[in-house]
Amino acid sequence: MGSSESTLSSSQRADDEISTVSSQSEVVDPLLEKLRSLKIATPILTAPLEEETSLTDILVRKPSSSSASVNPMVLLELFSMYRDWQEAKIQTISKKQEEVENKIEVADALTVHVLQVDLGELKGRLTEVISNCDSLCKRINAEGPESLRSSVKPFSVTSADLETSCRSHGKSVK
Repeated sequence: MGSSESTLSSSQRADDEISTVSSQSEVVDPLLEKLRSLKIATPILTAPLEEETSLTDILVRKPSSSSASVNPMVLLELFSMYRDWQEAKIQTISKKQEEVENKIEVADALTVHVLQVDLGELKGRLTEVISNCDSLCKRINAEGPESLRSSVKPFSVTSADLETSCRSHGKSVK
C-alpha cells in the first residue's frame, strides 16, 4: 500500500466500499528531529597519530612538537566536567551519610531512653520487694515464733545501697 492507507468506509451499506487516503501524517518523530538538528563538532585531536589508539595513549603520552596535540580547552572542559560530577557525587554521599548518622543517633537515643525507663521500673519494683521483705523480717522478729526470731535478721537496704551493689556488678543505674 506504500504511502497510502486503506480503510473501510464508515458508511457500510449492502456492498462494502474501500476508500484510499493518500495524505501523509503531520506528526513529526522527535528522535528524527533531534538527529536532523545535530551538528558536526570540531575534532578533539588536531592531527591524530597512527600509534595512538586510545584516549589513554593520547592523555599519557609525552608531548612532542611534531605529534598531534589535544586542544587544551577541550581537555580543561573534560576535567572540569569530571570534577563537577565528583563534587556532586560527594555532596550526595555526604547528605546520605548525615541522614544515616541522624537516624542512628535517634535510634540510639530512643533505645537508651526505653532501657532507662525499664531499668527505673525494675529498680522501683526491686525496692518495693526489698521493703516488703524487710517489713516481713521485722514482723517475724517482733511477733513471730521464737525458732524463727533467731534466724531472721532485718533486711534493710536503701536505694543508695542498691545503686552501689549494681555498680559493683558492672551495671549502671539512673
